[in-house]
Amino acid sequence: MNKLVKTADLYECNVPYLKDLFAASEYPWDMLGKIKGLCKELLETGIEDFTEIEPGVLVGRDVTIAKTATIIPPAIIGHGTEIRPSAYLRGNVITGENCVLGNSSEFKNCILLDKVQAPHYNYVGDSVLGNKAHMGAGSICSNLKSDGKAVVIHGDENYETGIRKIGGILADGADIGCQCVINPGTVIGKRTSVYPLTALRGVIPADCIVKSLDNIVIRKAD
Repeated sequence: MNKLVKTADLYECNVPYLKDLFAASEYPWDMLGKIKGLCKELLETGIEDFTEIEPGVLVGRDVTIAKTATIIPPAIIGHGTEIRPSAYLRGNVITGENCVLGNSSEFKNCILLDKVQAPHYNYVGDSVLGNKAHMGAGSICSNLKSDGKAVVIHGDENYETGIRKIGGILADGADIGCQCVINPGTVIGKRTSVYPLTALRGVIPADCIVKSLDNIVIRKAD
C-alpha cells in the first residue's frame, strides 16, 4: 500500500481562490504558514459574489451563520457553507463551498475544501481537509506534540517538516469515525474510512478501512 503524502496525490482542488496555493505546495503542510497571507490578499482584492460582512470576514452566497457562532478574522467562507451554533472560528480559516462547521467545534489556521463536514464537537487546527472529508462527532486534530518539537511525518520515509504545529491532513473523501484522535501530522489517504475511537498516526494509504493501526484492510471495489 502506497503511503502518498504529496498535495497532488491527496487533493483535487476546484476552489478558485485556493487553486494557486495547492498547485504551488508540494506537500500539504507547506500551505499552513501561507493561510494568513492568503486571507489578507483575498480580503484586499475581494472575490466575486463574496461580501465582507464585518472587517476581515468574507463570505459567499447563501452562507448560514448561527447567532451564537464566533468568527475571529480573518476568515473566508465559501458559498452555501453552514456555521452552526457555538462554532468558534479562531482566525485564518478558509473554506470551499457547502461545508458544515458544526456546533461547539473549533477551527484555526485551516483549509476546508468543498463539502467538508465537521459537524459536532470537533477540533480542526493547523489542518487541511479535502473534498467531502468527514469528521465524526468528537473527533479532533491534535496539532502539537507533547514535547513541543517539530512534527515529523512518518510515511514510506520520514519527512522533517520543521513545523511545530500540524494537525490532520485528510485527503478527499476521508471519513473519520466518532471520537478519533488524529495525532500531529497524520495523513489520511483518499476515500479511507476510520473506525470510531481510533488513535491515528503516521500515513494511512488511500482506499482503506482502518479498524485499528494494527488492522488496516484494503477496501473492496464496488
